[in-house]
Amino acid sequence: MSDPLGIAVIGCGTISDQYLRNLTAFADLRVLFCADLDTERARAQAQAYGVPGHGSAQEALAHPGVELVVNLTIPAAHYEVAAAAIAAGKHVWNEKPLALDPDTGRKLLDEAADAGVRLGCAPDTFLGAGLQTARRLVDAGHIGVPQNALALLQGPGPERWHPYPEFYYRRGGGPLYDMGPYYLTALATLLGPAERVAAVARRAREVRTTGAGPRAGTEFPVEVDTHVTALVEYQSGPVASLVFSFDSPLPRNGFLELTGTEATLALPDPNTFTGPLRLRRAGSDEWTVIEAEGSTAGRGLGVLDMARALHTGAAHRASAELAQHVLETMDAIERSAGSGQFTTIGGAFDIPAPLPDGWTPHRDA
Repeated sequence: MSDPLGIAVIGCGTISDQYLRNLTAFADLRVLFCADLDTERARAQAQAYGVPGHGSAQEALAHPGVELVVNLTIPAAHYEVAAAAIAAGKHVWNEKPLALDPDTGRKLLDEAADAGVRLGCAPDTFLGAGLQTARRLVDAGHIGVPQNALALLQGPGPERWHPYPEFYYRRGGGPLYDMGPYYLTALATLLGPAERVAAVARRAREVRTTGAGPRAGTEFPVEVDTHVTALVEYQSGPVASLVFSFDSPLPRNGFLELTGTEATLALPDPNTFTGPLRLRRAGSDEWTVIEAEGSTAGRGLGVLDMARALHTGAAHRASAELAQHVLETMDAIERSAGSGQFTTIGGAFDIPAPLPDGWTPHRDA
């Protein structure tokens, strides 16, 4: 049994609770440090989850026991924090998106390769029971040959519930960059690389209002498009129709269907780790419910898979190359919406291997 991998979490905002709950429970990992620009917030999270160290990002990178940095900062800081960690010789797990643009993402990949460290990136939801079950069903031919996919993410926007929602409406945010990675990553792991896109985008309002927390009623500017519709063509043949919107009074969260020559598969919300799934075969009027099999532990599975891959020398599944391709896809969607033309997509990656049967995040299970 290998020694636990030393972890530092940089960025102790809202999502850090989900990560820390799991990272501190996995025996393969040992969280040694919590860091944040607000060091008091870092201290509070460290105390809440029994983490021995807390302070600044610089202190986290100088910690001698830290081998991997989990970067949970806002998108605008993803490159800066990840690059500093790589320069310090640390492996890095980035929250999505990998970077704000493909050029910066490629730079980060090159820096990690030159330093001989690993780089992984969220989302890791495709490692959860729901999407792993979908992968097994598709690979086994239960829908026949994949033909098309439909994804819908609609709602009035995260300012309703998030106390500091401004970053959702800045570069690297919006429904495309904030929620798109869940859907695009799920589809990439099922269908492979995308080839070209056509898209349109709109912005309903130039100003939004914080609806929750101590700053409720505060107005802030909108800097990104808040409704995106896209058609994505995959190298393997299928096409996907996508809607990502923060402009809809009617919420439609987590709608993702994949249709093949023999059946349609209704997948679980790709922003979750659970099931169930539903399968409707050609000629049938009924859906068959399929229970998901696998881990539902939640965020942090990708970090754990990286740690185990470091021990065995295998490839980790939530790779930077996969995240870079998703970033290239989102950038192509933006460029297509701006030009009114089909736009090609770059960024090659290997489809990650499915988790083996019986895989568990807990050593003693």
